[in-house]
Amino acid sequence: MKQFISDFNKLVKLRLTLTVVFSASISFLIGATQQGEIIWFNWALLTLGGFLVTGAANGFNEIIEKDLDRLMKRTEDRPLPTGRMTTGQALVLSLFMGISGTLVLVQLNFIAGLLSVFSIFLYAFVYTPLKQKSPIAVFVGAFPGALPPLIGYYAAFESAGFGLAYASVSEAAVVVTPLVLFVIQFAWQFPHFWAIAWVADEDYKNAGFRLLPTKEKDNGSAWMIFLSALLMIPAGFLPLYFGFGGWIFTIVSLIGGLAFSWYGYKHIQEQSVGSAKKVMFTSFIYLPVTQLVLLFDFIPLR
Repeated sequence: MKQFISDFNKLVKLRLTLTVVFSASISFLIGATQQGEIIWFNWALLTLGGFLVTGAANGFNEIIEKDLDRLMKRTEDRPLPTGRMTTGQALVLSLFMGISGTLVLVQLNFIAGLLSVFSIFLYAFVYTPLKQKSPIAVFVGAFPGALPPLIGYYAAFESAGFGLAYASVSEAAVVVTPLVLFVIQFAWQFPHFWAIAWVADEDYKNAGFRLLPTKEKDNGSAWMIFLSALLMIPAGFLPLYFGFGGWIFTIVSLIGGLAFSWYGYKHIQEQSVGSAKKVMFTSFIYLPVTQLVLLFDFIPLR
């Protein structure tokens, strides 16, 4: 049983899945706060559904890449390449998680459920095959990576047919708030994943993955990491501009954006694994911290 739990954690990429669930959960709480009432049972359902859907997407990803995972040190101990779990077992688990997770989210809100299906499809069956073909995979992967805020936000609203029931919130607020959350997380994907791609470049090359902007650890890729990190400065001002983020959030986001930019600039100068790691670790801290601060410094739009 202990081995199965360990293998299951690796199949669903537990740390990544928990990060995604955290992002969706924060957005749910923001949407609920905007309406003036938090239904904690629905929050628990979102957490469960989000975990299952994300776990399914990661499971399908590992099924497709099982032969490639054998070629990389960072993934060679996963259950499929080692043979500790068969493809059939992983497929059954992933299908069960995908179907049950989607059903849970549909019960909360039809749009949230629909977005979860789209997220699984885009991540597992579009982004995953593209990783070997073109650096555009990072751009494509940024879409499912940024969908959790939308899924979480809309899950806080009751379904009204194929739409939302939001009598206490203006239509503009329901459109602007989740869209801004999506844009911030979308922009964050690029310095995050390109920094990881730089750090793991040799390992990725063994599997034929082409994730750096120029496909190489060169000046062009370093500049793209810096420019994408620089974009996090204006992105952090969007909630304030649209009226639902306070000054505390804005200041914290500005500090994070400046840190991103500084380490991105240093990476242009050094172009080393060490400098790329600083950008990567900044990305690990930036997103959960700013999302949590926004929750407590949120100004409900009506």
